[in-house]
Amino acid sequence: MDLLDMIFGNIAVVIGVIVAVLVLVIVVTGYVKASPDTAYIISGLRKEPKVLIGKAGIKIPFLEKKDELNLQLIPIDVKTSNAVPTADYININVDAAVNIKISDEPSRLNLAAQNFLNKPVEYIANVAREVLEGNMREIVGRMNLEEMVSDRQKFAELVKENAEPDLAKMGLDIVSFNVQNFVDGNGVIENLGVDNIVKIQKNAAISRAVSERDIAQAQAKASQEANDAKIAAETIIAEKNNELAIKKAELKKVADAKQAEADAAYKIQEEQSRKSIEIATADANIMKQEKEIELRRKDVEVTEQELDAKIKKQAEAERFAAQQRADAELYKRQKDAEAQLFEKQREAEAKKAEAEAVKYQMEQEAAGIQAKGEAEAKAIEAKGMAEAEALNKKAEAMKKYGEAAVMEMYFNMLPKAVEAAAKPLEKVDKITMYGDGNSAKLVSDIVTTATQVSEGMNESMGIDLKSLLAGFIGGKIATNDDDQK
Repeated sequence: MDLLDMIFGNIAVVIGVIVAVLVLVIVVTGYVKASPDTAYIISGLRKEPKVLIGKAGIKIPFLEKKDELNLQLIPIDVKTSNAVPTADYININVDAAVNIKISDEPSRLNLAAQNFLNKPVEYIANVAREVLEGNMREIVGRMNLEEMVSDRQKFAELVKENAEPDLAKMGLDIVSFNVQNFVDGNGVIENLGVDNIVKIQKNAAISRAVSERDIAQAQAKASQEANDAKIAAETIIAEKNNELAIKKAELKKVADAKQAEADAAYKIQEEQSRKSIEIATADANIMKQEKEIELRRKDVEVTEQELDAKIKKQAEAERFAAQQRADAELYKRQKDAEAQLFEKQREAEAKKAEAEAVKYQMEQEAAGIQAKGEAEAKAIEAKGMAEAEALNKKAEAMKKYGEAAVMEMYFNMLPKAVEAAAKPLEKVDKITMYGDGNSAKLVSDIVTTATQVSEGMNESMGIDLKSLLAGFIGGKIATNDDDQK
């Protein structure tokens, strides 16, 4: 039993989960929300379709269907396709602007769903246009042209009242109906206007004439009344002016008398005032002179006091200034004496230092001269010893070489000496000689150079090349003679 209960319990849970999932799927997939200008028609499981306008609902998937109806305003331009005769047999064309919409009243909405479900707006507009045009033709045939033209609102109301039942059967409402224009091909409407214009102009002319007459009469009456009033006013003004002149004369007489009295009184008062002023002026002058005398006396006293104080202060100031000058002069002499003493001390110290510096300089110079003399003496001694040693070595070498060696050295060096003497002539591009014997002179100079070389060797080395050469040649000749013998 426990096992069966467990199995049935699990099955119930699974079924519950499945049901919950199905409900969730239905809610998620079937949730729809209609905007205020659209009607959703949900049909399928119900006998009466469910209508949603501006609210949300659930559509069961696969079992119910959702259709839409556009509730927006549909504007229609309704015109008669051809001329329509009026009640007074005048052919006219009518143009009207009409706004319709699908009704949101439940019964009419159901009718609209049956007629226009999922239909485009153009289809609905065409159907409504045909119905409105037929009703408009019917109303045109009932009314006279003048009545329609003069009272368009009445015409529109009649067409609207006549068409509303037909449109209501389709589920449509007329929102507005406005007549745009009435047109006839014979100019009847224009003539009606002309007749009215003439009547209006006639009535206006009559009214203008009557008004002008009334205005002229009123103006004449007003002018007469104005003239009468003007004369009466001028009469009153003249009377008032006379009364005013008389009154002015009387007043002037009284005023002149008063003025004479006032002038006399003024002169009397003026004389009294003048006397009072003169007395007061004299008294004031006397008091002024007394005050001036008193002020002068006080000025003298003040001046005396100022002079006394000034003389005393000046004497004290001069005495103090003299004392200050004496102190300053004494202080200056003391400072000058101290400065002179200090300068003399500094000068003596400077001279002492200068003497010591001169002494040191002279000592250094003497030491330098002594060192220089010693160095020069040593240099001369070394030079002499070197020259003597060189001469000794040269003499020893000469002795070793003998006369033949000296001759060989001489003849080896002689070409080089001549070459060196002629070396400067290598840089001469061309030599131009003038006169006789110039070429011989050139050769003579070169030979002289060679001779000077041999003489230089004689002077520097003490070797007489001529004697050596003569001895050498003589020795060679003697040797040859001995060999021949």
